[in-house]
Parts: sequence; structure tokens; C-alpha cells
Amino acid sequence: MKADKAEVLPLLKTAKGHIEGIIRMVEDDRYCMDISNQIFAVEALMRKANKVVLRAHLLSCIYAAAKSGDVDKEIDELVSLLNTLMK
Repeated sequence: MKADKAEVLPLLKTAKGHIEGIIRMVEDDRYCMDISNQIFAVEALMRKANKVVLRAHLLSCIYAAAKSGDVDKEIDELVSLLNTLMK
């Protein structure tokens, strides 16, 4: 992985903490809207972490592949990921 671990790990660990909190909220029969808001918070953290990872991938792996002239596989992987996101 080429992304800055110091940037990605805190986001993932924060999301993990939120998820653990959400589990406790569900177990405690907390208000649905409070649970839903926490789920949205986790989704936002995960999107932010994914942006960091994907940016690093673009700047390292795809850039290197483009310089070497062997970019087809990298582009296919990226298109596949985008297709998954657009479903």
C-alpha cells in the first residue's frame, strides 16, 4: 500500500470505535435516528479513508504503470472499482 499509514490508520481506527459504539447503541435499544447518524459518520470516515488510499494508488501505481507503458491492467482495475461504486 502506498497511502500514508499515518493518515489512513487514524481514520480507520476512529471508524472502528464508532462501529463499536453503534453496536452498544443497538444492544441498548437506543433511538433509531441516533444510531443512523452514527452509521452516517462511519460511512463518511470510510469514504475519506478510501479517498486517501485511491489517491495514493493513482499517484504511485497508475503513474508508474503509465510511465512504463503498461497501464491497461491498472485502468481495468480502476474501471471495475468505479463500476462497483456506481451500482
